[in-house]
Amino acid sequence: MTMDHWGTHPTTGGCLLTECPWWMRWRRSACTLRRLSSDVRKPLVPLLCFSATLVVVVLYALADRLRSFVADIFIPQYHYPFAVPITFVQVLVTLLYLLVLHAVGLAPLKPYSLSLGERLLVPSICGSAQAVLGVWAEASAHSGMYPLTMGLLPLLCVGWSRVLRLALLPSVHLTGLITVITFTSVTITLSQGLPSVEVLECLYAPLALLLHSLSLTWLAKVAENERRRHISSHTSPSDLYFTLMVNQSLVLGFLCLLHPDGSRALGEGSWHSLLFMGYLLAILLLGALQNLLVDMAALAFSPLAAALLHTARGLTRPLYSLL
Repeated sequence: MTMDHWGTHPTTGGCLLTECPWWMRWRRSACTLRRLSSDVRKPLVPLLCFSATLVVVVLYALADRLRSFVADIFIPQYHYPFAVPITFVQVLVTLLYLLVLHAVGLAPLKPYSLSLGERLLVPSICGSAQAVLGVWAEASAHSGMYPLTMGLLPLLCVGWSRVLRLALLPSVHLTGLITVITFTSVTITLSQGLPSVEVLECLYAPLALLLHSLSLTWLAKVAENERRRHISSHTSPSDLYFTLMVNQSLVLGFLCLLHPDGSRALGEGSWHSLLFMGYLLAILLLGALQNLLVDMAALAFSPLAAALLHTARGLTRPLYSLL
C-alpha cells in the first residue's frame, strides 16, 4: 500500500480511476482514442491510396481531353501555333500558382537553391524541349505519329531507371505486363493505318520520347538523392518542382529571345478578343495542371508512375476496339 502525493489517501498499485485527477483521466482517454483511431485507419490506408490514385488519373484524363478539345479549336481558328511562347507562359503560370499557394500557407517552399538548380539542370532542359515539341505536335502534327511514339514512354522510363540505377525498380512481372500492353496498343494502331507522316514529325516524335523519358527518370533520381542526403530536413517534392519551374522559365525565356516566334506571338495574337484570351488561358491552365501531375508523380513515386499517368489514355484507347 502506498500513499498518494498528498499523503492522505492510500492507494494500491497507483490511483484508481475515480481517485485520479481529471487531467490524468482525460489523458488516458485521449491515448485510448488515439490507439483505437490508429487501429481503424490502418485498414483504410490502401483504400485511401487507391482512391487518391484514381482521382489523379481521372483528373489528368479530363484535363487532357479538355485541353486537346480547346487546342483543336484555338490553334486552327486563330492561326496561333507559337510553341515556344506558349510553353514559356505556361511555366510562368505554374510558378505564379506555386507562389500563391506558398503565400497562403498551403505549400511551403524553400528559397531557390543554386546547387539544387544545377542538379536539376538536365531535366529542366530536357523537359523544356519536350514541352515545346508537344505544343508543336498539337499545332502541326496530324498523322498520329507523335502520340503513337509517346506510347513507348513507360518502357523507356523503365530502361532509364536501370541505367541511372534507381533504388525503386519495377518488377519483372510488371515490366512484362506493361510491355505486352504497349506493343498490343501500338500494333492495333498501326494496323488501322496512319496518314501521311511528315519528315519533321518522324524526327521530333522520337526526340520528344527520348527527352521526356530522360527528364522524368532524372527527376526521380534527384528526388531519391535528396531524400538520402537530407534525412532530417529533406527537400520536399514541391521544393524540387519549384526549382524545376524556375530553371525551365530561364531556359524557355532565353529560347524565346533567340526564337523568331517570340516577337511574332505578341504581334499576331488577337488580344482584343475575349474568346481568344479565354481559349489561350484554358490551354495554359490545363497544360500547367497536366505537367504538375506528371512531374509530381515522378518526384513523389517513380518515373514509371508518371509515364503511365501520361500515356494511360493513349494506350487504352486502341484496346477498346478489341472489346
